[in-house]
Amino acid sequence: MRQAKFSLTLSLLEFLNNYRFYGFKDKSSMVRVALLRMQEELELQSLRQSADLYAEVYEEDNELQELTDAATAGWPE
Repeated sequence: MRQAKFSLTLSLLEFLNNYRFYGFKDKSSMVRVALLRMQEELELQSLRQSADLYAEVYEEDNELQELTDAATAGWPE
Protein backbone atom coordinates (compact mmCIF):
# COMPACT_ATOMS: atom_id res chain seq x y z
CA MET A 1 0.00 0.00 0.00
CA ARG A 2 1.03 3.54 -0.60
CA GLN A 3 1.58 5.96 2.23
CA ALA A 4 0.26 9.47 2.64
CA LYS A 5 1.27 12.26 4.95
CA PHE A 6 -1.38 14.57 6.40
CA SER A 7 -2.00 16.84 9.36
CA LEU A 8 -4.68 16.43 12.02
CA THR A 9 -6.06 18.60 14.74
CA LEU A 10 -5.20 17.55 18.28
CA SER A 11 -8.71 16.22 18.91
CA LEU A 12 -8.62 14.08 15.75
CA LEU A 13 -5.17 12.80 16.64
CA GLU A 14 -6.41 11.81 20.11
CA PHE A 15 -9.38 10.07 18.52
CA LEU A 16 -7.10 8.20 16.10
CA ASN A 17 -4.79 7.18 18.93
CA ASN A 18 -7.73 5.29 20.46
CA TYR A 19 -7.94 2.98 17.43
CA ARG A 20 -7.78 -0.17 19.61
CA PHE A 21 -10.79 0.98 21.63
CA TYR A 22 -12.80 1.03 18.40
CA GLY A 23 -11.62 -2.43 17.35
CA PHE A 24 -8.98 -1.55 14.78
CA LYS A 25 -5.60 -3.24 14.58
CA ASP A 26 -3.79 -0.01 13.76
CA LYS A 27 -4.29 3.65 12.89
CA SER A 28 -4.06 3.00 9.17
CA SER A 29 -6.94 0.54 9.14
CA MET A 30 -9.07 3.02 11.07
CA VAL A 31 -8.31 5.79 8.57
CA ARG A 32 -8.99 3.48 5.61
CA VAL A 33 -12.40 2.48 6.98
CA ALA A 34 -13.29 6.12 7.67
CA LEU A 35 -12.30 7.18 4.15
CA LEU A 36 -14.19 4.28 2.55
CA ARG A 37 -17.33 5.17 4.52
CA MET A 38 -17.02 8.80 3.46
CA GLN A 39 -16.52 7.75 -0.17
CA GLU A 40 -19.66 5.56 -0.03
CA GLU A 41 -21.64 8.37 1.60
CA LEU A 42 -20.58 10.89 -1.06
CA GLU A 43 -21.41 8.44 -3.87
CA LEU A 44 -24.83 7.78 -2.33
CA GLN A 45 -25.43 11.51 -2.03
CA SER A 46 -24.56 11.93 -5.71
CA LEU A 47 -26.96 9.13 -6.69
CA ARG A 48 -29.75 10.73 -4.66
CA GLN A 49 -29.17 14.09 -6.32
CA SER A 50 -29.23 12.42 -9.73
CA ALA A 51 -32.45 10.59 -8.89
CA ASP A 52 -34.02 13.84 -7.70
CA LEU A 53 -33.07 15.56 -10.96
CA TYR A 54 -34.52 12.71 -13.03
CA ALA A 55 -37.72 12.81 -10.98
CA GLU A 56 -37.97 16.57 -11.51
CA VAL A 57 -37.51 16.19 -15.28
CA TYR A 58 -40.09 13.39 -15.36
CA GLU A 59 -42.63 15.48 -13.42
CA GLU A 60 -42.33 18.34 -15.92
CA ASP A 61 -42.37 16.23 -19.11
CA ASN A 62 -45.89 15.07 -20.01
CA GLU A 63 -44.67 13.39 -23.18
CA LEU A 64 -42.21 11.28 -21.18
CA GLN A 65 -44.96 10.33 -18.74
CA GLU A 66 -47.21 9.23 -21.60
CA LEU A 67 -44.36 7.23 -23.14
CA THR A 68 -43.71 5.52 -19.80
CA ASP A 69 -47.41 4.75 -19.35
CA ALA A 70 -47.59 3.27 -22.85
CA ALA A 71 -44.49 1.16 -22.27
CA THR A 72 -45.78 -0.27 -19.01
CA ALA A 73 -49.36 -0.87 -20.18
CA GLY A 74 -50.32 -4.47 -19.60
CA TRP A 75 -47.58 -5.14 -17.05
CA PRO A 76 -48.63 -6.74 -13.78
CA GLU A 77 -48.95 -4.28 -10.96
